[in-house]
Amino acid sequence: MTIASSQSTPLTAIGLMSGTSLDGVDVALLKSDGNNLVETGAALSVPYPRMTKVWVQRAIKAALEGRDEANEIAKAIDEVTSAHIRAVQKFMEKNHLTRKEIDVIGFHGQTILHRPPVDRSAPGRTWQIGSGHIMAEELGINVVDGFRDNDMAQGGEGAPFAPIYHALLVRKLAREKSVCVLNIGGVANITWIPADGDPLRMVAFDCGPGNGLVDEWIELQTGEQMDKDGAYASAGKVHDDILRMMLLNPFLRRRAPKSLDRYDFKISPVAELSTEDGAATLTAFTAACIEKSVALLPEPPGEWIIVGGGGHNPVLMKHLEDILAAPVILAGDAGWRGDFLEAECFAYLAIRSLRKLPLSYPGTTRVQRPLTGGVLHTKPV
Repeated sequence: MTIASSQSTPLTAIGLMSGTSLDGVDVALLKSDGNNLVETGAALSVPYPRMTKVWVQRAIKAALEGRDEANEIAKAIDEVTSAHIRAVQKFMEKNHLTRKEIDVIGFHGQTILHRPPVDRSAPGRTWQIGSGHIMAEELGINVVDGFRDNDMAQGGEGAPFAPIYHALLVRKLAREKSVCVLNIGGVANITWIPADGDPLRMVAFDCGPGNGLVDEWIELQTGEQMDKDGAYASAGKVHDDILRMMLLNPFLRRRAPKSLDRYDFKISPVAELSTEDGAATLTAFTAACIEKSVALLPEPPGEWIIVGGGGHNPVLMKHLEDILAAPVILAGDAGWRGDFLEAECFAYLAIRSLRKLPLSYPGTTRVQRPLTGGVLHTKPV
């Protein structure tokens, strides 16, 4: 299937997302014209092989140390690309899809560094590894990647990039009041969507750590990948003195829009606590950062919709229900697939990129005007 020239013709896209939790690749099918959602299709999560995760962790360390040419990064690029290609192949085989049925793949890549601009004097830097070119060659399907690059080059924060998809989903719900979509991945971010759904009035920003600190703490203490079902946090107690100290982080006082790197916050304040108390305190910190973010919104929302892995943590959800002054619901309660929303998003953004439609807005990344973006890698002729 060739890319349709009519702006109203729906395209079929596969979206790929691998978050900072490094758990693997989410794959989702979506059909859209770039404005309206026609339908969502199948979805699949494919775990990273152990060594892929190891190489990505080494690449992150090298990137944070400024060793851009390190062998660890080159190896991680190969590993990430191969893991995503295998995930697409598995997805297509499982769902009996042929390459002719797919117009484009939206390939986010694996973030190993995110450094937003300090001021207007110079752009920041964001680095998502993985080769869209090799993916297009191997799969025989057009690929769009580099979604954040133009935004960063134009002085934007480069994140978050899901707001325009959140706005589409909220518009379909036809709510009478503003809605906040709260994505809790490795980092937590908010999209505030006005009741009229106007993308030029949207406000979005990273509000602090999501699951990242707790995941790091639990892996350090136990070797497990996460605090499954909030088991450790529920058995511990929150140390309010440490929590108050952590809430002095200057990022929390910055105006929105704003973004951060997964590693901008540290677990060191809880280093002397038990595993349980550390988990409880870090979980409470994530919730408290979200609560502080309400003051940065144009108005308190009428509803919160939780997407991402954080929605599976009952301790975190109980914190949010207690401290947020509006109903808090899970994505599934809104009819959404919370665990695949970001993969769906990058399928949608790939279509918007092909149609030269904006991906980011002044209120979501601090750019001066709505900006399109993405880099197209065409399949072999």
